[in-house]
Amino acid sequence: MSLLEARHTRPLEGGASFSLGNRLTRLAWGAAWLLLCRFTPPPLHGWRRLVLRLFGAQLGPGSRVHGSARIWLPSNLELGAQALIGPGARIYNQGRISVGARTVISQRAYLCASSHDLADPHFQLVLRPITIGAGCWVAAEAFVGPGVIMHDRAVLGARGVLLGDAEADGVYSGNPAVRIKQRVMRAG
Repeated sequence: MSLLEARHTRPLEGGASFSLGNRLTRLAWGAAWLLLCRFTPPPLHGWRRLVLRLFGAQLGPGSRVHGSARIWLPSNLELGAQALIGPGARIYNQGRISVGARTVISQRAYLCASSHDLADPHFQLVLRPITIGAGCWVAAEAFVGPGVIMHDRAVLGARGVLLGDAEADGVYSGNPAVRIKQRVMRAG
């Protein structure tokens, strides 16, 4: 495990939260993304998939990640077939983030899969994975918090803040997000 014990490393005093190996991997990843992907034209999704896979991401066929997206650690990312990470999205995946098939993470959305133990005087980092099901939509500038599960076809509206689980086919909005209606799909 690359997560370190805060009581030993004292991150509040400048110590590390992750192992040296993890930090070096992220340094190499950041340089690779910046040099090889960050400024690539939008249609080069295949190239960006290749680079992400080289750093351990699990990507389904046809998944797409825009060059302006920021991913903390590709090996903690799983995207289903035809999933999309939009322009400027932030995938803060210290903990694992799994995104289902045909799910859209819109522009500048933020997914955060970690928090801190508020009762710990050393402020221990806690990894809390996020699972987003198939056919979901996280709209522009929305925030999905640590440990959240969005069940299939759930929607989080623009700038919504989802801190608890979202039911299948539920549409959520607000800060904190609440369920406002049922998503009804037309026959297609």
